[in-house]
Amino acid sequence: MPWNNQSGGGGGGPWGGGNNGGPWGQGPRPNGPQGTPPDLEDIIRRGQDRLRRALPGGGRANPAFFVLGALALLALWVVQAIYTVQPDELAVELRFGKPKDEISEPGLHFHWWPVETVEKANTAEKLVTIGGGSAGSNSGLMLSGDQNIVNVVFSVAYAVSDPKAYLFNVSDPEETLRQIAESAMREAVGRRPAQDIFRDDRQGIAEAVRGIIQDSLDSYGAGLAVTAISIEDAAPPREVADAFDEVQRAEQDEDRFVEEANQYSNQQLGQARGEAAQVREEAAAYKNRVVQEAEGEAQRFVSVYEEYAKAPDVTRKRLFLETMERVLKDSNKVIIEQGSNGQGVVPYLPLPELQRRATGGN
Repeated sequence: MPWNNQSGGGGGGPWGGGNNGGPWGQGPRPNGPQGTPPDLEDIIRRGQDRLRRALPGGGRANPAFFVLGALALLALWVVQAIYTVQPDELAVELRFGKPKDEISEPGLHFHWWPVETVEKANTAEKLVTIGGGSAGSNSGLMLSGDQNIVNVVFSVAYAVSDPKAYLFNVSDPEETLRQIAESAMREAVGRRPAQDIFRDDRQGIAEAVRGIIQDSLDSYGAGLAVTAISIEDAAPPREVADAFDEVQRAEQDEDRFVEEANQYSNQQLGQARGEAAQVREEAAAYKNRVVQEAEGEAQRFVSVYEEYAKAPDVTRKRLFLETMERVLKDSNKVIIEQGSNGQGVVPYLPLPELQRRATGGN
């Protein structure tokens, strides 16, 4: 339907009815026969006239206006050209989208905006925790070298070492680090028995995982440095926790029994060694005593022989008397007088015996 052929004969067109329609106060008027489209040049000219009337000075050249506009543009450019790098940040400037080699340290810096732009990287140490998520998450479930399933929760501390590589080499460095860390922990746990990750060698596993992660990040050029790996928890899945606890208690009992057996063995061995040492000492003492006695007897015999060689008669008589003294000392003695004039048994007074009795009676 033509714009000027509306119902009611008003010819309002799309700018409204009557002669007062249109955005400029009056709708376009057809110059030709009825049904001719409006003149676009006339519409543009009317718009320009209204814009000139709205500008200061009636649209004529105004130096103050241009100066203010230029100052505003200059202020906008200065604000965009000067940027600040915080103490825990490093920045990389891009010229036409290509990174520059220089790294901007913390402080104020200038670049030629919009030809150059800036990308910033936070260099503060960050921590990402893997495992121990929701009940349906299996990120921490791993298979150990002895075919046991363990649920490992560990943290990775990292920092940005190369801002340029961090910003432009990998699209999502944090997610890449998470995936590499989980894969590295699975590799390390899969090479060892479950007991190592539970308690025996956690530190060794953490060092192995850190090395694997760092090598992978370096090969990707991610610009990240792993500072520490902390294994926070390692436990069997909840479905088999009771059975695993039973196994752990049995292993602890085994260790306790072995320790008690070792203590008993050490005690008995120490006692046996002590007794053996005592027997050896007694044997050595007996040996020394017998040897000394034998040497003394031999020396005494040699001395007696030497004296005998000097005076055989006297020595024989002395030996006889000493021998008779030892034989008759503790025997009952009866003295008999021989000969034709002998009286037979001769009474005598045993003074030593009386003296011993008197001493015993006191």
